[in-house]
Amino acid sequence: MMWTAVLVAAVGCYLLKLAGLSVPPRVLERPVVERVADLIPVALLSALVAVQVFTRGHELVVDARALGLLVAVVLLLLRAPFLVVVFGAALVAAVARLL
Repeated sequence: MMWTAVLVAAVGCYLLKLAGLSVPPRVLERPVVERVADLIPVALLSALVAVQVFTRGHELVVDARALGLLVAVVLLLLRAPFLVVVFGAALVAAVARLL
C-alpha cells in the first residue's frame, strides 16, 4: 500500500511538471500570471509559519513561539541579517519558555 502511494505521488508530480511545461509562453508572460506566480510561494510559506507557530495538535495556542515570531518580524523590519533574525527569534522563544 505504501509503495502504491509513493508511485501515485511520483506520477502526479511528473504530470504536474509536464502540465507546467506545456503552458504556452504567451500565457505566462501576462502581468497577472507573473504577479500570482511571484506571490504563491509567499502565501504558502506564510501559511506554513502560521500553522507551526499558532497550533499544537488540533488546538490554537499563543505561546513562546508567537513571541519569537514577533521578534523575527521586528528584526526583519530593521533589516537585520538572516542569521541574526533566526538566532534572535530562537533566543527570545527559548528564554520565554524558560520563564
